[in-house]
Amino acid sequence: MRSIFKATTASLGLAAVIASGALADGHAKLSGDLKIFSDMSNPAPRAVMEGMVERFGEMHPDLNIELTVIDREAYKTQIRNFLTANAPDVANWYAANRMKPYVDAGLFMDISDLWAEEDMAALASTKGAMTLDGKQWGVPYTYYQWGVYYRKDIYEELGLQEPSNFAEMKSNCQAILDSGRKCYTIGTKFLWTAGGWFDYLNMRTNGYDFHSALLAGEKQWDSPEVRQTFANWRELLDMGAFIDNHTSYSWQESLPFIVSGDAAAILKGNFAVPPLREAGLDDSKLDFYQFPTITDGVALAEDAPTDTFHIPSGASNPEAAKEFLRFVVSADNQTLINGGDALGQLPVNANSSVDDDKFLKEGFEMLSSNSPGGVAQFFDRDAPAEMAKVGMEGLQEFMVKPDNLDKILARLDKAAARIYK
Repeated sequence: MRSIFKATTASLGLAAVIASGALADGHAKLSGDLKIFSDMSNPAPRAVMEGMVERFGEMHPDLNIELTVIDREAYKTQIRNFLTANAPDVANWYAANRMKPYVDAGLFMDISDLWAEEDMAALASTKGAMTLDGKQWGVPYTYYQWGVYYRKDIYEELGLQEPSNFAEMKSNCQAILDSGRKCYTIGTKFLWTAGGWFDYLNMRTNGYDFHSALLAGEKQWDSPEVRQTFANWRELLDMGAFIDNHTSYSWQESLPFIVSGDAAAILKGNFAVPPLREAGLDDSKLDFYQFPTITDGVALAEDAPTDTFHIPSGASNPEAAKEFLRFVVSADNQTLINGGDALGQLPVNANSSVDDDKFLKEGFEMLSSNSPGGVAQFFDRDAPAEMAKVGMEGLQEFMVKPDNLDKILARLDKAAARIYK
């Protein structure tokens, strides 16, 4: 299912907040047609997409913009076909490994020249996620942070501080366990939540570059580096840090443990905040900290799933497409589209501002200025779909039966040899 929206020179009442900014000046006058394909089909994202087209059209009245919105799931099955034949000038997609098949097939344009421009320095936190083979292949427009959301009142009761390293994290955990609570709630019934724990433990143990290479099939699972990651994880498992029977719960079903105070924290994306607030945890009870350092000298990297725009290699109007990408990543536009009344997520541009929300502000600060190691896209985005499934099955198994590690690693290497062949 898809629909077509054409930008016109007439204003429909949307404020052209970008038109007065620097991006409206100093660039070549655009004309011709600009075709944009988007998967932003849900109501709020669709309104955001149509609003961007509207404002960009007002800035370039001689440019005819045609926006085609395709149902998100249908888009995933159609993208290779439309990139191969009759490609648009701009297309939505995702960062890191999710764009790799289209980069490898020569279907996305190298836009490293765009990233070399001075204004793009404000997007530094995601440059690694947009880079393959030393070149950049798209731009980000939104992301959201992961981290540890914890019961501030329980920490205060026990005299605990936010941990800055793994030793402090374990010390806090022991104090929480001694108080009769679990350290972390988690629901692994649908596997991916275990992927979040592996992402952080591996990135903090071995760094972003190793983690990225592992999920790209360039490193062995049965390696000293990965074994050290699992050894660190096992320390938490052996302490009894996680709630019991977590394989029985979805992530939503695991939330009552932190709400009741039977568990003190959860490692999750910012999407967990609204249901926790609705359950009664106001900002006096709920707080957030960045997953702490494990290996000294390893730069902090974060999970921050990132949505992106790309220029297909078959684009007919690449000049206009690049100007649209400049517009998309501008500080004012990213502030507007990520607001609470729009996407409700985080702008990638470090010069943007965020809604007056405690957790959005903390996440924005962390991703903009304290993630020097890079931004990962999450286990099941950074690995191919088949490898992600096998991998997350192994991670869940390890959490329940850590003595099976040798068998799990052998199985993952065998699967990797087949999948990445």
